[in-house]
Amino acid sequence: MPSAQAPASAATLRRVERSSGDLASAAIRRMEASHEWYRALSAEDRSWVGLVAQAGIAAFVSWLRDGGGQQPVTANVFGTAPRELTRSVSLKQTLDLVRSVVDAVEDHAAEIAEPGGEQSLRESVLRYSREIAFAAAEVYAHAAEARGAWDARLEGLVVDAVLRGEADDSMQSRATALGWGSTTRVAVVAGSTPAGGSEGVVDGLRRSAAKLGVDSLAAVQGRRLVCILGNVDDPMEAARELQAHFGEGAIVVGPTVPHLFAAGRSARAALAGQSCAHAWPEAPRPVPADDLLAERVLVGDQPARVHLVERIFRPLSESGGGNLLQTAAVYLESGSGLESTARILFVHPNTVRYRLGKIADLTGYDLTDPHDAHTVRIALALGRLATPPHRAPRSPLSPSLNL
Repeated sequence: MPSAQAPASAATLRRVERSSGDLASAAIRRMEASHEWYRALSAEDRSWVGLVAQAGIAAFVSWLRDGGGQQPVTANVFGTAPRELTRSVSLKQTLDLVRSVVDAVEDHAAEIAEPGGEQSLRESVLRYSREIAFAAAEVYAHAAEARGAWDARLEGLVVDAVLRGEADDSMQSRATALGWGSTTRVAVVAGSTPAGGSEGVVDGLRRSAAKLGVDSLAAVQGRRLVCILGNVDDPMEAARELQAHFGEGAIVVGPTVPHLFAAGRSARAALAGQSCAHAWPEAPRPVPADDLLAERVLVGDQPARVHLVERIFRPLSESGGGNLLQTAAVYLESGSGLESTARILFVHPNTVRYRLGKIADLTGYDLTDPHDAHTVRIALALGRLATPPHRAPRSPLSPSLNL
C-alpha cells in the first residue's frame, strides 16, 4: 500500500486555483507542439479536447481541496465531452492529453506551489494522473461496450435483411455503417448452432474469420447459424476453417456473388441446401449448395429446378445432335452398364465411354458417381416435363406402338 501523502497547503491550493486557466492553455499548447494527431482534429473536436483539459484541471483542484486521494476520481471528469469524441480520439491519445497536463503542471510547479511545496504538488499531480487514466479507461470501456452492442444489433438486422432478400436503402446504410459498403466477393454459409448454446459463437466466428483475412457478418437464428463472408476468394476453404464454430450436421455454402446486395441469392441457396442436406447422408462437410441441387428440387426450390434444367438437360439436348442426351438417359435407365448401353444404342462400348466423358466435361457431372447420376436423372425428368410431349426426345427403351 502506498504511504499516505500530506495534503497540499492552503496557499498552494489557492495558487493552483488561480493558475488553472493558464495550466489548461499550457497543456493545449504542449499538445499542439507534440502530437500531430491533435493538429489533425477538426476545430470542433479540438475545442472539446480543450474543455476536457479544463475540466480535468478543475477536477484536480477539487481533488486537492478534498485532501488528495481521499475521494476517487470518477469518469464524470469527461462528462462535458460528447460520446462521439471517443471515435475521434483514441484511448492512447487521451492518455497523451493526460500526460501533457501533467507535464504542464510539473513545468510550472515552482511558480505555482508555495515555496517548499513543489515536490508535494508534483506527487499530487502524479497520483491524480494515475486516477484520471483509470477514469479515462472506464469511459472508453463503456463506449466500446455500447458501440459493440449497437454494432451487434446492426449486424443482426443486415443478416436478417439478406436472408429475406430485402436489399433496400436501409440495409445499405446499415451495411455501410458496419464497413460493408464496398465489400465484394460475398458468400453465405449456413449451419446449425453448437450444442453448448449460442453465447459467444458469433464473436468467436468473427475472430476466426478475421485471422483468415475475411470479412464476416454472422447471426444466430434459433437453431441456425448464418455467416456472410466478404472479400473471400475461396468460400469453401474458409468454411472448412470455420466449421468448428458450427454445430453438428451439414454446413452449406452458397454461391459467390459480386456484393452484399446480391447476397440474397447466395443465402437462399445455402438455406435451401441446409434444409435438405440430410437427404444425402454422404455429403461432405462443408458442401456447396450447388452440389445439393437434386435435394433442393425435392423440397420445392424453384431456382434449383431451373438451374438443373439449364445446367444439364439443355446443354445435353443441344449438343451432339442429341446423342449425349440419349446416351445419358439410356445409361441411367439400363443400370449404368457400358455393355448394356452400347447394345441398346447399337454402338461400341468405347463410344459410350467417350460420350460419358463428354457429358462430364459439358455438365460437370460424372454419371459413374452415384450422387451425380441421381442429380442427372432428376435433371432429365425436369427437362422432359418442361418440354412439350411431342417435342420431347424418345428413349430407345420406350415401348413402340404397333398399329
